[in-house]
Parts: sequence; C-alpha cells; structure tokens
Amino acid sequence: MINLRNLTYVRLGTRDLDQAERFATRILGLQVAKREPKALYLRSNQRAYTLCYVEGDPSEQVLGIEVDNDASLIHAAGVLEELKIRVTQGTAAEAAARRVHGFISFNDPTGNQIELVIRPELSGRRYFPSRDAGITGFNHVGLNSTDPVRDELFWTQVCNVRVSDRIAEIPLMRITAMHHELALVPSKKPGIQHINHQVASPDDVMQSYYFLRGENVKIVFGPGRHPTSGARFLYFVGPDGVIFEYSCGVDEIQDEGSHRPRQFGFEPTSFCMWGSVPEGFVQTGP
Repeated sequence: MINLRNLTYVRLGTRDLDQAERFATRILGLQVAKREPKALYLRSNQRAYTLCYVEGDPSEQVLGIEVDNDASLIHAAGVLEELKIRVTQGTAAEAAARRVHGFISFNDPTGNQIELVIRPELSGRRYFPSRDAGITGFNHVGLNSTDPVRDELFWTQVCNVRVSDRIAEIPLMRITAMHHELALVPSKKPGIQHINHQVASPDDVMQSYYFLRGENVKIVFGPGRHPTSGARFLYFVGPDGVIFEYSCGVDEIQDEGSHRPRQFGFEPTSFCMWGSVPEGFVQTGP
C-alpha cells in the first residue's frame, strides 16, 4: 500500500499568466510567492506554494501529494509498476521547479496526473494574503472520474485513502482526519473538478459571496452547507473554467475504528442542506 501524507499543490496550465495572477491575487486572495517567465507560484499557508500556474495547455492539470521519504517514494513506484501503471521519475530540474526534493509522476485510472513528492519546501515568511478573504490554507480537490467505483478502489486499496461518505457513487475521501481531501466527480474526461481553500469563518464565506458578485465573478454553487462534511461553502469560476471553492467548518473524523461511511442519494439536498442547487445539476434515476 502507498501511504500518502497530505495534499501539497496543484499545477494548472494556462495560456494567460497575467490573467491568472489578477484572479489569484485580486479575487481569490492568495499571495504571490514567486514569478518566473513561464510560471507563477502562489501561497495559501506556510508552504512555499500550494498553487502554481504554468504557461501552457489549460488541460494540463496536476495534483501533488506528499509521501514520507525516499524509501516511501521508491516503494510507491514499485507498487504502481507491479500494477502495470507507467511511472516517470522527475528530473532534478523538474523537482527544483516544484520546490520538492524529489517526485514521481503517474496517471490514476481515469488519467488524472498525480505527482508523489518528498520534502516539499516551507517558507520562513508568514503567509500574507493579497486580499482579506480569510484563507487558512489549501484543503482539498475534486478529481474528475470516468468511473468513480473503479477509481475509489484504486485510492482506497492501492493507497491509504479512506471513504468518509458517499453521494450516490461519488466518494468523499480523506487522507488525514479531515472529512475529505479527495472527491471523485463523474466526468467523461480527466481533470481537476474544483480546488478548495479553507477560510476562517462563515463570515468569510458570506463576505466573499458579496465581493465576488460585485466583481462579476460567476458563482456556480452556494452559499450553502454540505450535509456530509458540515462545511459552509461557496463555489465560483476562475481562469480557464477551473472551479474554486471557499469553505469553513469541515468536520474531522478522529475515531477511525468506529466511523462508517454514510450513503446519501443523488439529489440536491445531499449537496446542500440549505437549498442551494449546483449549476447544471441533473438528477438521474430515482
């Protein structure tokens, strides 16, 4: 089994780095850590960065996940290769660009690009946001899945990921005690469905709701509250159509022995107990 430690970063391709920087600073509220001719590094907590925009094809989307050490990375590569999953070893230059000591890259069964990394850098400087959005850190992602049942088996049987709850066949999965850090969202193609940043309080969610409306940012879901994790949330669209989320008050699962995943039906109230409906929601089946 591959023992994952926590989510580390997201790398997103974009054809307009200037637009990405305007959104990330003026709208989202992240701190610019470093600008390069073809890359922009952004902070949301004590890490050197948690979001990186790279000049290129917007379909190039990568999730970085930390493992413990060199031995863990070698073990992970062996496990994946035994499953006939192609593994690519990152070069020294590629690792330096990611500000990690080393990494391997592979695709999950849907084709999402995953990088397992060791020793991601922290910053000695305090995180200082570009906007007072209340962000406390990068928290989770929704991954597209062409087969959530198949992909859940990969993440839970090949890796140490645990299911917290399910909405129909959509698993909400955790690596740490946080209710979920990975969610598998049905889709016809790979990609990152949404990127979540935690904020400090419900006030931050609501203040951003009115701020985003004033900036004509497209809101696709919320404000609302998830009945699964208890989080108060707001989803909105960023550059290249990538969806971002603010949320606060996410439940933690401390007692692994007694927790049993709950099953929710595929209906609006399973996504929001306040009555908000995700844009484009289409209910199928009973």
